[in-house]
Amino acid sequence: MRAIGGWRKCPGCPTTPATSARSATAGSGASCSVPWGCRSARTTTSRPHRGEARSPADRGTFGCSHRHHAILMVWVKGATSPGETRLRRERATMPDHSQAPTSGPPVLPRQMLRACRSAGNRMKMADSLGTRVTGRELLLRTLVAKRVLDRVIGPDDTMVGVLLPPTVGAAIVNAALALSGKVAVNLNYTSTQSILDVCMNRARLKHVVSSPLFLSRVKLDVGPRLLDAGELRKQATVLDMVVAFAQARLMPLGMLEKSLGLDRIRPDDPLTVIFTSGSTGDPKGVVLTQENVGSNVRAINHLVHLSPSDVALGVLPFFHSYGYTTTLWTPLALEPAVAYHTDPRDAHVVGKLAREHHATLLMATPTFLRIYTRRTPAEDFASLECVFGAAEKLPKEVCDAFEKKFGVRPSEAYGSTELSPLVAANVPASRHVPGRPVDAREGTVGKPILGSRARITDREGERELPVGEDGLLWIAGPNVMQGYLDRPDLTAKVMKEGWYCTGDIAKLDPDGFITITGRESRFSKIGGEMVPHLAVEEAINMELGAADGDLLAVVTAVPDRVKGERLIVFHLPTDHDPKEVVRRLGEHGLPNLWVPGADAFAEIAELPMLGSGKLDLKHLAEMARATFVEAKDA
Repeated sequence: MRAIGGWRKCPGCPTTPATSARSATAGSGASCSVPWGCRSARTTTSRPHRGEARSPADRGTFGCSHRHHAILMVWVKGATSPGETRLRRERATMPDHSQAPTSGPPVLPRQMLRACRSAGNRMKMADSLGTRVTGRELLLRTLVAKRVLDRVIGPDDTMVGVLLPPTVGAAIVNAALALSGKVAVNLNYTSTQSILDVCMNRARLKHVVSSPLFLSRVKLDVGPRLLDAGELRKQATVLDMVVAFAQARLMPLGMLEKSLGLDRIRPDDPLTVIFTSGSTGDPKGVVLTQENVGSNVRAINHLVHLSPSDVALGVLPFFHSYGYTTTLWTPLALEPAVAYHTDPRDAHVVGKLAREHHATLLMATPTFLRIYTRRTPAEDFASLECVFGAAEKLPKEVCDAFEKKFGVRPSEAYGSTELSPLVAANVPASRHVPGRPVDAREGTVGKPILGSRARITDREGERELPVGEDGLLWIAGPNVMQGYLDRPDLTAKVMKEGWYCTGDIAKLDPDGFITITGRESRFSKIGGEMVPHLAVEEAINMELGAADGDLLAVVTAVPDRVKGERLIVFHLPTDHDPKEVVRRLGEHGLPNLWVPGADAFAEIAELPMLGSGKLDLKHLAEMARATFVEAKDA
């Protein structure tokens, strides 16, 4: 074993070279836009195959692949291994985990230590910035990051903000905070400054790990709370590296866990606070515990039988619970690797990343699946085995178009931030085990995941309804949140004896599959009758000629003095006359009460979307009030 120290200039990197690590730390402000990962690292140089150890010269510190960021580069002599051969799993020989207990390793940080050591020299994380780390390197860099963060964040500062796009560096920050027993609050960088301020104040954040360069790009400001990721990286000392190396490579696992204090972390301790998207109102801080997220990770493994040959595409932001659980903690705690990209809409780079790393798993929203179907070459997704669409309804047309181009059919899943987030999912055909009960049914969102239960009640939540009847969907299980941050009043409104009210209208079939028929907030009470926005929306889009599940029009509502509410339709530019659309809606069997008036149509340049790819329903409602209520009153 030996170590090499020194700083070297990497071609194309804006950082001024320094003659020593000490002088480099005092250099100019030119630094990476994400922590421990260089923004100029997207090079055309060849990379080792998955499973191969990298050469010492290629290794940096804290997730950066550039040599000048390597304060101390460490490796084990002779640790190279041949690239891992990707094998087709024999589904029929898999053990039946249908009765598997939901208990497991008590906390996710302990699972992460085991997963990193088990991965060894196999690739564990990569990103589109050029960073690539093995399991050993990931553990080493996370331990170094923990030591640095522990020096600058006080023991009483329980919650720490993170405002970074999905990269290896951002994953390391989250993992390091978890090892320190801190609660990571990943903040939404697609929100407005006012919403960001609300979230930071509600979480009482004193520190936000981010980058001045990234903040300037997204036009946000965190003020004096900023912990500059580039400066933090420079604060890593030789002692940090030596201690972290001893912990990562030499210390027995039990001793390592005790030295880090992981034996004191309990399953019901908070792991993260995730603010809801605010699609239907102001964001609420959802407190998720170690067991909340951990139970979801185990359920995902139970659904798709993950293995070391799996590579997930990490295109979803960590401020979204879907991305936080599936592409951050699932790879950290289990066997798969992950490859990150900062923008899920960048179809070309996402496809290139999938091709380079032979990605097998893709978690996305239907909005992003539409983008990939249009813009990603078919050969880029040739290795995909499992594709999930969630966070919004997955139209059949989107599935058909994606399958036709890429040869793999997306499966619908369903969840909620308050449920960590996964509630139910259809098992992809590639992961179905012969001889097992049916585990997928198109048109539904699947069966409840391992450990979770579902029930349907009347709108008041008092009476449980029989199979086949529409009503409010309630979920119970280890994935149910601890509550809303400092809002016991809001928590009490949605929690009842361990059951969480999703606010979605759904029904259960005799086999336990859940069908979502609408959302309570997306219903209007018109003339005493409940009118589902989604059903009206689908009919209008069909009349407008929407193809492949495209969304050309959306429905919202405004108050009406006579009927209670009035439906409003916002649509993209079209040659269709609203009067003709309204006439055809009536001809095709839509109830008269459900048909919006021709004067309720308004053209907009683009539909308002959240960073997660979901419709911004709150903004739609505000637009409707401004256009059809306030303008009329004026």
